[in-house]
Amino acid sequence: MANVEVSLKETMTSIEGAMGAALVDYTSGMALGTLGGGKDLDLTVAAAGNTDVIRAKVRTMEMLGLNDEIEDVLITLGGQYHLIRLLKGRNHGGLFLYVVLDKSKSNLAMARHQLKRIEAALEL
Repeated sequence: MANVEVSLKETMTSIEGAMGAALVDYTSGMALGTLGGGKDLDLTVAAAGNTDVIRAKVRTMEMLGLNDEIEDVLITLGGQYHLIRLLKGRNHGGLFLYVVLDKSKSNLAMARHQLKRIEAALEL
């Protein structure tokens, strides 16, 4: 079982090309923890902005009558992937893991696999 700090460190070290990671509460838009980022990647701002993305997608699914769950959301930029993984299970409701990847250095399929593994070990 890993806490927030350990999970973020694991995200940054086990996912090739990771530039920044955050655990975010999408009910409030607040980051519960961040690691990486920098002057060109403000993870606190990204956490709040991606909260809006998740809320919009949840509303859209409700309007469409889709009775399903979001696993992850991928935003592809010219040089980066922004991967948002909604956490499932007890004590994880309303949270997502957010990771920014350098597109030229990362393997998207492997990143998704690693985030799923990190989610399973996360204990709040």
